[in-house]
Amino acid sequence: MHQVFDMTAYLKRIKYDGGTAVSVETLRNLHTAHTMNVPFENLDVFEKKPISLKIDDLFKKIVIDRRGGYCFEMNGLFSFVLTSLGFSVKNLLARVWVNNSEYGGKTHQVLIVAIGNQQWLCDVGFGSNGLVAPLLLEAGVEQEQYGRSYRIVMNPAYGYVLEYRIKGAFQPLYAFSPEACFPKDFEIANYYISTHPSSRFIKERIFTKPTATGRVTLLENRLKIVAGDQETVKILVNDMELSLALWKYFGIYLAD
Repeated sequence: MHQVFDMTAYLKRIKYDGGTAVSVETLRNLHTAHTMNVPFENLDVFEKKPISLKIDDLFKKIVIDRRGGYCFEMNGLFSFVLTSLGFSVKNLLARVWVNNSEYGGKTHQVLIVAIGNQQWLCDVGFGSNGLVAPLLLEAGVEQEQYGRSYRIVMNPAYGYVLEYRIKGAFQPLYAFSPEACFPKDFEIANYYISTHPSSRFIKERIFTKPTATGRVTLLENRLKIVAGDQETVKILVNDMELSLALWKYFGIYLAD
């Protein structure tokens, strides 16, 4: 069935009832509402289902079926939403910092939104340690959001680098350069990430969502809840516990 995008339904999905005029405040509030209410998850990739980046399919999955998604799905839908509301959006590909040692290929989607003379990095689909709110695209400035600290630095080879403060030191999350990418670029990267044997996403189930004080993550059967300085870990021992955790923490109901 052809699914027509419904902005009202999307805003309800992310529990947003604020204004939609083009402004930094609107961008910040929409971004935060999306990250807080739509989980990062890779279940379809893990189950070897094809990942469609068509807006109708993303709308059905994330809004109608109340699922989450990974970067190409989440940022693809968010880019469409922002553009529909009148924001100036550039879609880019980023290189994720892997194994604490190197940048990988261009396999992560991010957005740059221009408002006035400012540019904002937006990313509702990174998952672990990812942004909760937009980040001003300005090198060398430490920016805090919900107890998390980020900064952007410049790398002569890779361009902009997003860094996250962890245990008192900044470490890279990913790097990107400013030239726009196009649908075919994302199709190629999406296919690689969702099918290549070396992709982490086909090897383990990942669900994660930020909260106002931390983050909830379910990695296979290991549930980790971070709240402020406290961290609790629980091993889920059967499918019933898994299903209950998915519903309680991520709002996902998996039918038999």
